[in-house]
Amino acid sequence: MPNIIRIAAALLIDPQGRTLLVRKRGTEAFMQPGGKIDAGESPVQALVRELHEELGLNINADQAVHLGRFSAPAANEPGFEVQAELFRVDSAASVTPAAEIEEVVWLAADQAPALPLAPLTRDLILPLYRQAVSAPR
Repeated sequence: MPNIIRIAAALLIDPQGRTLLVRKRGTEAFMQPGGKIDAGESPVQALVRELHEELGLNINADQAVHLGRFSAPAANEPGFEVQAELFRVDSAASVTPAAEIEEVVWLAADQAPALPLAPLTRDLILPLYRQAVSAPR
């Protein structure tokens, strides 16, 4: 049984349809904003807290649409698996990297990222995002 890190993550999408990826200080891989779910916190509460701490974003829990639970090897903790509760959040607000976030990048669906990506982002979330934004509404 792998060691599991439970997180809440945001597929954050701006009005241009781009999604936000973040890189934590001292790491290489870009990933969705979000973070570990604290004891007694619901995934959406963790998401709201983390987006505020990391990016200065104030979102309402009802803005977050749950997309499902996704698992992949953790990018920064060898031997761990990250289990993400993924939420889509559409926001026009500007983001300001804070706390442990060193760099943020907005990625368009048709853009091939020339960046190191966390396995969860690369293998599961970006394909889902491309499907979501290219799907007719």
